[in-house]
Amino acid sequence: MAVAELVAKCLQAREMAYCPYSHFPVGAAILTSGGTIITGCNVENASYGLTVCAERTAIQRAVAEGHRSFTAIAVTCDIKDSFVGPCGACRQVLMEFGTEWDIYLTKPDGSYKKTSLRDLLPLAFSPAHLAKD
Repeated sequence: MAVAELVAKCLQAREMAYCPYSHFPVGAAILTSGGTIITGCNVENASYGLTVCAERTAIQRAVAEGHRSFTAIAVTCDIKDSFVGPCGACRQVLMEFGTEWDIYLTKPDGSYKKTSLRDLLPLAFSPAHLAKD
């Protein structure tokens, strides 16, 4: 998989965002360990707390389609002058599915910065903390 394809898919997903309240469209594209790309966009709700971020929409779609192992995610929004990462809640949801994610923070022009989930969420709480000894 070329990073360019993952980035292109997250940019396309952003165009599908339902954001009539914030007017802040976000798109995400997740790469499964099997090479499938699953996309998601933010979906807002008049009851703001029920809004779902693009990253979580993509994870939920992927899980519903039977995927459980992921290697990368690309995320984008409309901010042009800086790279924007997932919110804290989305970082935690990604951590549920492993610590070894490559994360591509993507600007609207398709330029990106590669980072990792470990860098974005150090000292994270993970499923390993629930293991019984």
